[in-house]
Amino acid sequence: MTTFALPDRLSFRLAALDLAGTTVDDGGLGDRVLGEAVAEAVGRPVPDDVLEMWKGSGAHDGVAGLLGALGAPADGPDVEKAYADFTQRLATAYRDQPPTPLPGVPEAIAELRARGVKVAVQTGLTADLAEPALAALGPVDAVVASDEVAASRPAPYLVFRCMERTGVRDVADVLVAGDTPNDLAAGTNAGAGHVVGVLSGAFDADALGREPHTHLLSSVAGLPSLLG
Repeated sequence: MTTFALPDRLSFRLAALDLAGTTVDDGGLGDRVLGEAVAEAVGRPVPDDVLEMWKGSGAHDGVAGLLGALGAPADGPDVEKAYADFTQRLATAYRDQPPTPLPGVPEAIAELRARGVKVAVQTGLTADLAEPALAALGPVDAVVASDEVAASRPAPYLVFRCMERTGVRDVADVLVAGDTPNDLAAGTNAGAGHVVGVLSGAFDADALGREPHTHLLSSVAGLPSLLG
């Protein structure tokens, strides 16, 4: 889809931001550990193109989807065993290599909040797994984890729960930002007024540009410059 020209100023009351790759840098640990856990379960590596389809989704959904794509059962005890392995691996990885904020992002979040915008972080991880990454960001108005909603991205429910938590009722007042096609699809499925792809994570402009969006930015750090 063609990227729209940036207007001089945007109006939004809620910025619903993805976590890894969008607001914090985890060095790709989440995606790598997901692939490792599924590879262990099926006994062979996960092809990169298959793994890419599930980046940005909920971790549990990603485990199930990858297992199914590789011919293994996509529900039941096999999924739960592989997901438990994923959570253990990621908790260890985040303990050994804590995620760090992407440059300028904590300052951008602080500026948005100072100017009256609610900032919510939405993540495909559970709240306990996401805690090391969240701790790096500083204060936000709400955090929504994938185990709090009926389905994670590309479903719109993380965005809707961010709205509930912050008291924003009109999707036209919502800006959704993320670094994966699934992030953008969730924003589109929610009917968000602004759907912003950021190039700070897993996908380049060509890949994100194929998804419906309103803007592509190099980083979430640029969001305050769009605010009217």
